[in-house]
Amino acid sequence: MRQAGDSPPFHRLAPLALATIALALVPAAPAGAAGRVLPPDATEEQIEAGGRLSNERTLTRWAHAYTRAKVRKVPRSSASSVTRLRYQTEDGRPEVYLALRSVRDDKGQTWVKIRVPMRPNGRRGWVKRQSLGPLYRVRTQLRINKRTYTAALFKNGKRIWRSRVGVGKPSTPTPSGRFWIRERLKALGGIYGPWAFGTSAYSDRLTDWPGGGVIGVHGTNQPHLIPGRPSNGCVRVPNHKISRLARLMPIGTPVRIR
Repeated sequence: MRQAGDSPPFHRLAPLALATIALALVPAAPAGAAGRVLPPDATEEQIEAGGRLSNERTLTRWAHAYTRAKVRKVPRSSASSVTRLRYQTEDGRPEVYLALRSVRDDKGQTWVKIRVPMRPNGRRGWVKRQSLGPLYRVRTQLRINKRTYTAALFKNGKRIWRSRVGVGKPSTPTPSGRFWIRERLKALGGIYGPWAFGTSAYSDRLTDWPGGGVIGVHGTNQPHLIPGRPSNGCVRVPNHKISRLARLMPIGTPVRIR
């Protein structure tokens, strides 16, 4: 498997440069703006002023990395770092970061709080706005229930897809928590079925995913094992169901596993 690379996705550079220039021209934000909720079509000026960017149910914003900046524990350049942004996933696809909220510091610098795909699961941190590319929007959420062996996709809060699933064995459990879809792979075949989605969840042990570690949502060549706990951590979906999910679920979709 390819490792996370150090070269930026070149096809993103032109729009990102324009976005960075635009941010530099934004006027100062009014006091108290950091606590407000931004509208779905928020402009860069409104985002710089500060507010909540995602509720991870009916509206979620995400971005690719523009630089390999440090992710800080708090929105301050002198703060200790959690990690660095990276350009690619373990499979060589553009890495995806969920944007939770934005604030402006006392120097006028805009920071964005992001979810970070790394071990241990659930890490978050702050990066400067110019370290991220354009913010994309999704209105979907995937919910997975390990107890009932079910998964459901919601759009604008309304269920649009549902399936029985297989999850991890007790010895290699599917982790619980808040994650998101980072990549989609077509026609892997075999145990992965026609489609597979890489999530931001990591297992402490090897999983079904190529190379191990990443928790995937994918098809299967063993549908008779669904529903149940047949996997090494990944979520298995019948092939006809995963094919429909691939038409409905975009990159950046939040994933809630209980």
